[in-house]
Amino acid sequence: HAPLDGTAITARLKELAAFSDVPGELTRLTLTPAHKRAAAQVSYWMREAGLTQVHMDATGTIIGRYPADRANAKTLLIGSHIDTVRNAGIYDGNLGVLTAIAAVEALNAQGIRLPFAIEVAAFADEEGVRFLSTLTSSKAVAGIFDPKSLDDVDPQGISRAEALRSFGAPVERIAECRRNPDDMLGYVEVHIEQGPVLEAAGAPLGIVTGIAGASRGHVRVRGEAGHSGTLPMPMRHDALAAAAEMILAVEARGRTDADALVATVGTLIIAGSAVNVVPGEVQFSLDVRTLSDDLRRRAVEDIRTAVAQIAARRGVRASVDIGHEVPAAPCHGPLKERMAQVVDSLGLPVVRLPSGAGHDAMVFRGILAIAMLFVRSQNGSHNPREYASPADIGLAAEALYAFLIKTAAEM
Repeated sequence: HAPLDGTAITARLKELAAFSDVPGELTRLTLTPAHKRAAAQVSYWMREAGLTQVHMDATGTIIGRYPADRANAKTLLIGSHIDTVRNAGIYDGNLGVLTAIAAVEALNAQGIRLPFAIEVAAFADEEGVRFLSTLTSSKAVAGIFDPKSLDDVDPQGISRAEALRSFGAPVERIAECRRNPDDMLGYVEVHIEQGPVLEAAGAPLGIVTGIAGASRGHVRVRGEAGHSGTLPMPMRHDALAAAAEMILAVEARGRTDADALVATVGTLIIAGSAVNVVPGEVQFSLDVRTLSDDLRRRAVEDIRTAVAQIAARRGVRASVDIGHEVPAAPCHGPLKERMAQVVDSLGLPVVRLPSGAGHDAMVFRGILAIAMLFVRSQNGSHNPREYASPADIGLAAEALYAFLIKTAAEM
């Protein structure tokens, strides 16, 4: 088969999707029996493509190497992850691994060696569904793995350390996963967009400008519960009505910088709710993302101010608790521009867009140069309807291959 052919890569995606822990759907959480079988299949394809030293690292990641044409050369890391969410689509993560293998297979078929080595990684833990901590595989490569995450337990009470051992991963060798940044050219990841921007632009591929930083937390609103029939409207301290106004304020703040920022309330908990009770306490989630850490901090402060003002006016108490903050991970200028030139050389429109979702690439912030290529997708992501066409997948594989050749020419 022609390695860069989108139909061939799609066939492999479907083959990989058969490795599932739940019959009739794709559910392949990290370090499960289905993940083990998928890892074995990926290892086989890597060897077939001409990758050597194919092995499982201490976090369960499968890594293969395509040596350079010279000694003491640097290494470019490419890949993505092969774990999935529950009832997933077949493209998220898996596409990046299979296009990486395809690009190397195309080099190998022509006997081309480059002035740098290529390592292809099929990361084991990106989705963070089974255990509380996530991105542990790429973090180990970046040298920022937190040993405490080995103690995380899944809902069945199995620890990550136990799961790794039964998976066959040499868990005691996590320190050896780290790559020395001085020896690396960077990390490049192909991924479906998971959003509607490229489709709306009529563009098969997109150049990722960076991965948005995120602030997440919750807002707690406390008023006074009362009987819905006996408590007059002017005397109410309705926590839910106040929360409703606050939620609209969050949306309004997101719309103020709609080209750069998203602000979302995704959950709402009404304590002791009943049809005939004025709600006394409400909690809702907050998720603010943007490529600018400065804008994100300002937006969170603006939301705090709005929440406080609404609470004061309505006679309720409110607290904003931000428990999770991840800085933005901008893509590396030269790698990003090279990817744009490659997309342009294929005769395609050059569309630049940020990634609002997190990816393995983000953990290399400040450690390795990163670049990402998005592939046009339909029906969002993290659901069985997610879709990228074989034609677009073929273009992504061609772009990645051309990126490797161009990187060699510019060295």
